Amino acid sequence: MNSTTPLTVGDHPHASFPEGVELDCGVTLAPVDIAYCTYGQLSPQKDNAILICHAFTGDQYVAEKHPLTGKPGWWERMVGPGKPIDTNRFFVICSNVLGGCMGSTGPRSPRTDGQGAPGELWGTAFPPITIRDMVRAQHKLVHSLGIERLFAVVGGSMGGMQVLEWAVTYPQMMLAVMPIATAPFHSAQNIAFNEVGRQAIIADPDWRGGRYWEADVVPARGLAVARMMAHITYLSEEALTRKFGRRMRRGPASGQGPEGPVSTFGDIFEVESYLRYQGSSFVRRFDANSYLSITRAMDWFDIAADHDGELTPAFAGTAVRFCVVSFSSDWLFPTSAARTLARALNRAAANVSFVEIETDKGHDAFLLDEPDFDRTVRGFLCGVAEHAGLS
Repeated sequence: MNSTTPLTVGDHPHASFPEGVELDCGVTLAPVDIAYCTYGQLSPQKDNAILICHAFTGDQYVAEKHPLTGKPGWWERMVGPGKPIDTNRFFVICSNVLGGCMGSTGPRSPRTDGQGAPGELWGTAFPPITIRDMVRAQHKLVHSLGIERLFAVVGGSMGGMQVLEWAVTYPQMMLAVMPIATAPFHSAQNIAFNEVGRQAIIADPDWRGGRYWEADVVPARGLAVARMMAHITYLSEEALTRKFGRRMRRGPASGQGPEGPVSTFGDIFEVESYLRYQGSSFVRRFDANSYLSITRAMDWFDIAADHDGELTPAFAGTAVRFCVVSFSSDWLFPTSAARTLARALNRAAANVSFVEIETDKGHDAFLLDEPDFDRTVRGFLCGVAEHAGLS
């Protein structure tokens, strides 16, 4: 399978909703398919379901081999029998977000508004979506599985944004939430990073006005550059220094490197090679129009927007138990943002715990081996289960 031949919705387990989803932009997107994976068994009482919300470049393949890359699930170290999110105890659901490109309705789906040619894809005509729209689609999925109330909603980064939206939009739908490495709104700096990524894609000659599939191409160079730049924000300076430092693959002083003569435009430093690998592998599994659509949804995210810019009223009267987690070296979603959220929850008299994990691994720490984080997740979920009398 080449990079221009995506998996179709039929290749993924999915639920279909003919009535569609009413979007914040005023459009009803119909029909809608939501691709998802599940792990563990739903209890007879249907009270042990945990919804995991994936980050921007993640998808529904949390704890199994990815069908495109062949790599392990992105949170396989956290989800499974005996793991912090224990599938011997919990029924775990994860869906590809609305606007995604791994089976859920998005820019790569056939257009259904009657304005395109037969078989035409949405492309850039896909309606603008928000994090709340993603959550509305997840809500439909959860109900279609016969679940009236979730045990918990858990997610990191953009997944954490979805977690917060769940807590605000459907506060009666879960016992607990765990927003990880996230913030109650997207900062100006993060919006700026996203815009540079979008412009890299649009500037690619193969962008072709967002209709690149018609020429059987993808804007691979622009999408790779966007991924490279975003990936830098997921790491800390300490992590980059530890992994690569200033180690060279090719030395200009000698004019030679391990792979032949040095070129100004080749990979000289190891960190360059690493970033180029990240970019090229990303292009094989992600759609450029989905990149634009999802990053814009993140930019619009602001929990306080419907409350005159005040965060506390968004959580007024909530009975949801919160565990807010941040990482000390995360500069993309810094601890200061998590503290702002925790203070607002305290002012709303919410049941909230706040944990900052000391680590030098940066924003991606929630995806990496971090024992203190593992203990935090396990401890919070076990505590909520004990409080709820869940066997």
